[in-house]
Amino acid sequence: MARIVGEVMTSDVIEAHPETSFKDVVRLLDRHRISGLPVVDHDDKVVGVVSQTDLVRRQAARSPDDRSRRSRRHPSSRLRRPRSGAVARAVTARDLMSTPAITVHPEQRIADAARVMERHGVERLPVVDEEDRLIGIATRRDLLRVFLRTDEEIGREVREEVLDLALGLPAADVTVSVRDGMVTLAGVVPHHGDIPTAIRLTYRVDGVVGVVNGLTCRVDDTHAADGAHSSGARRS
Repeated sequence: MARIVGEVMTSDVIEAHPETSFKDVVRLLDRHRISGLPVVDHDDKVVGVVSQTDLVRRQAARSPDDRSRRSRRHPSSRLRRPRSGAVARAVTARDLMSTPAITVHPEQRIADAARVMERHGVERLPVVDEEDRLIGIATRRDLLRVFLRTDEEIGREVREEVLDLALGLPAADVTVSVRDGMVTLAGVVPHHGDIPTAIRLTYRVDGVVGVVNGLTCRVDDTHAADGAHSSGARRS
């Protein structure tokens, strides 16, 4: 089965509060060697995120030649950044943080979380529970762990979850070989429609980087289906 965020997230989260001072935020990032942290309120709900980029922006805003040093927004980011004047006067995490915080839930698929990161141009995602309280953090590095799975692990999941459970194919009918995350499917399936299904489900297995199709079918039912549609159209 596809892995979920809860399996790779870090549960021991370094966090700040809205009133945490600028210098304390810097100390936290430096001490724990992290590039950003969530900001939570008194109820542990995430209200924003502070990153090294936010701190650099604050220093640039205080510089005399601010206009020539303003950082550019990520083109796909929709986060609200404090205006340069507010950044220059920032003394707490509340003044620095980017809002709203982009969060995920632990049950979400890792692939979906990666798309959220890419869409919003962020490096980390606070993980929240059903009441939006912080329970973990997922970074790009955490999400990339799925591609460190061995070829043996990937092959076993394709055989068990895709071919056996999802499609009900006998092990002798289809062989699965994996090299560097590239999966090759070879053999015979009952129907032509099983081929795209097998390929699609194999792509969804975590760690798979590509699928080579070597499948054929015993019964090519595509023409029969086309004929049924055509006759149905004539009857109507």
